[in-house]
Amino acid sequence: MNFKIKNNKINRPKFAWLLLLCLGVLNSCYSFTGSSLTDEKTVQINEFPNNAALVNPTLSQQFSTDIQNRFLQRTTLKGTKENPDILIEGEITDYSITPTTISSTTVSTNAGGTIQESQNKLTITVKVHYENKLHPDFSFDRTYSDEAVFNSNLSQSEIETSQVKIATDRIINKIFNDIVANW
Repeated sequence: MNFKIKNNKINRPKFAWLLLLCLGVLNSCYSFTGSSLTDEKTVQINEFPNNAALVNPTLSQQFSTDIQNRFLQRTTLKGTKENPDILIEGEITDYSITPTTISSTTVSTNAGGTIQESQNKLTITVKVHYENKLHPDFSFDRTYSDEAVFNSNLSQSEIETSQVKIATDRIINKIFNDIVANW
C-alpha cells in the first residue's frame, strides 16, 4: 500500500483498513479467553462439607453456592448431576480465628484509661479434588488457604458476613484460576 502524506496527515481510510486487517490476523493467531476448558461442556460441583474443628454453621452451604455460581456464570459449562466432564468436590478443613497483633494505636475510655487495639486473623482452608474426565492429566488434588485480618472489636455476625466472604472469595478465585485459566 502506498500511504501519501499530505500536510503531515496519513490517508485515514487506508490506515484504518490496514489496522483492522492487522487486528484480524492477530485475533486469529491468539485466543484472548485464556481458558483451558476447550471440549468440556458439563460440570458437577458437590457440596463442600465443613469438617473444621470450629464450625461456622453457614460456611459449607455458602461456599458451595459461591463456587457453583462462579463456574456457571463465568464459563460456558452447564451444571449436571450425571456423568459430568468436570467434577469439583472437596471439604473445608480449617476455620480458625486467632489473635495476630496488638497495635500501638490506643483508644481512650470514659473512665480515663487507655486500651490498645488488637487484630484477629480468620483463616479458612479448603481441600479440593478436581477431576477432568476428558483431559485426565489436568486433574488434581490441592489445598487452598486464605485469611482476612480484622479489628478484634467486630462481632461474630460481622465476621461471618464480611470477613468470611473476603477469605472464601479469594480461595474461589484461586480454584477457578487453576482450573479455567490454566496459569
